Amino acid sequence: MLRIGAHVDQTDPVTEAVVRKADLSQFFLGDPQGWKGPEIAFAGGATALRAAATEAGIDLYVHAPYVLNVATTNNRIRIPSRKFLQQYVDAAAEIGAKALIVHGGHVLKDDDPAIGFDNWRKTFERTELRCPVLIENTAGGDNAMARTFDALARLWEAIGDFDAGFCLDTCHAHAAGEDLDGIVDRVKAITGRIDLVHANNSKDPFGSGRDRHENMATGEIDSELIAAVAAAAGTPVVVETPMAGHVADIEFIRSRVDG
Repeated sequence: MLRIGAHVDQTDPVTEAVVRKADLSQFFLGDPQGWKGPEIAFAGGATALRAAATEAGIDLYVHAPYVLNVATTNNRIRIPSRKFLQQYVDAAAEIGAKALIVHGGHVLKDDDPAIGFDNWRKTFERTELRCPVLIENTAGGDNAMARTFDALARLWEAIGDFDAGFCLDTCHAHAAGEDLDGIVDRVKAITGRIDLVHANNSKDPFGSGRDRHENMATGEIDSELIAAVAAAAGTPVVVETPMAGHVADIEFIRSRVDG
């Protein structure tokens, strides 16, 4: 049976999972748009959160802030991003998280993308990986490191020797113009692995480049195709859909992947 859950508020991710009848929770540790650094909001701190999750049988996943971009040539972003990444790896390890999920990032408009791939390599060389780091494919941006699978292949040439993990987001792939039919095999041919699936429908049409998630039953993607991706990947699944539909979305995915 696949372990399935949702992206939730970090104040009490264990209870959030329980009320959704989920097996896991994904959450931010602080402001996803800010540079303040990781904060443990759970009462009792990291030790208490780790203990509560273990007792309840809930797996924890941490999503890094959106501002983090280790690929960029902008020193004012890249250098703090590397430090930020280590802080979040350390915080995720402290709460016993299964992994830290990080967007692939991008380089500036007129930059050679090769610089960004090399910056990712340097990041892995300099980061103490106290927990797995999963790079997530992204929806838009011409100079993105993990939007198209051509770019993903170049990224993995740079970091494949560092045991980097991969998180496949169905909405992002759809927005990027990557067909979900057969996508698991295409990704594994590049990365050799899929460690987590973000099972999200999309508010926007194929190839839009827009990162707007929708619930399973109401988006632009055939929900059966999303479930098929989750089943084929055979890895834990997170729905990052509008919160009011979490229970229905989890039940839908579970009904398809577990028969």
